[in-house]
Amino acid sequence: MNEQLLTDWFAAHPRLLVITGAGCSTEVGIPDYRDEQGQWKRPQPVTYQAFMGDELVRKRYWARSMLGWRVMGQAQPGRAHRALALLEQQGHIELLITQNVDGLHSAAGSRSSLDLHGRIDTVRCMDCGRRLARSQLQQSLLARNPHWAQLYAAPAPDGDADLEHEDFSAFEVPTCPHCGTGLLKPDVVFYGESVPRERVEQAMAALERADGLLIAGSSLMVFSGFRFAQAAARQGKSLIAINQGVTRADDLLEFKLEMDVGQALLSMARAS
Repeated sequence: MNEQLLTDWFAAHPRLLVITGAGCSTEVGIPDYRDEQGQWKRPQPVTYQAFMGDELVRKRYWARSMLGWRVMGQAQPGRAHRALALLEQQGHIELLITQNVDGLHSAAGSRSSLDLHGRIDTVRCMDCGRRLARSQLQQSLLARNPHWAQLYAAPAPDGDADLEHEDFSAFEVPTCPHCGTGLLKPDVVFYGESVPRERVEQAMAALERADGLLIAGSSLMVFSGFRFAQAAARQGKSLIAINQGVTRADDLLEFKLEMDVGQALLSMARAS
């Protein structure tokens, strides 16, 4: 019944704007932030203001990231990523907007994709603006902090790790290898930081061209993604969601399927 409902909607809306969230990546071992009620499972992520203004916060962030990169740096696309890449190849996706920072949609072959919140596999110098690969920084972190590399911490969302009760003051964080002094930050949009305007404009333009909006594996609790659901509703376009739990857009949806997002998307791809 659910799959037929999805197939019928897909046939009536052949060119889609898709918004994806953490539910697309949980099956490959990357944890999500929220439970099925849309509530935080753990403390909220570090804010931009705290990261930029407090050296100890940065040390804690990079110590946890060094351990969390063991999972994030090795993650491979799952069923949801592969299905969306296939749907794009079949001509059904106007644009894929992902709130995830793991880069797995691109790794699966999606080309019409927008990393709304940036990419965790890239690091940016906040002084000179140059970028470097997160894997390059990982080698420097490990070389400077060999004792920390022996610790174990469970993986957390977005390349983080649940490392607590440590004295982070001794952790060494390298500066920018290009300018020699710059502060390094993941090239992602932190809480308290704005999504670049050009990304929002690109997404809104794609929404204008799309027949409908598909929300896949996201609660849309963060406004940066929810705004597109609001815009679609204002335009009179059909919205649906595949998500196991509540979404912020529930009262805007034509319907919602509370089922495995990878399974549902693969059914869509095979039926098209």
